[in-house]
Amino acid sequence: MDEPSNTPEGTGRLRPPPDLPRSLVSPWVPVIGGTTAWLCAFVVLLVLGIHGVWLWTTLAGAGVGLLGMSIMLWQRAASRRGSRFGQRNL
Repeated sequence: MDEPSNTPEGTGRLRPPPDLPRSLVSPWVPVIGGTTAWLCAFVVLLVLGIHGVWLWTTLAGAGVGLLGMSIMLWQRAASRRGSRFGQRNL
């Protein structure tokens, strides 16, 4: 009995799935969206005059988002320069 195979050549009945579009797998969209949401929430709380834990939580969320973006840019630069420690395909 001939069983289906999923070889890299794609000669069997099963073929490898196609790669997802870069826009769907890019980490930039959720990181920028989340950071923007935290910054907007911070501004709203600041305008409304609400002080306390929520104000500092939104500020911390925006700070973590900015930190994450800077790390992503740093890794992309390392990858482009061919650094051994730079992550690939960013």
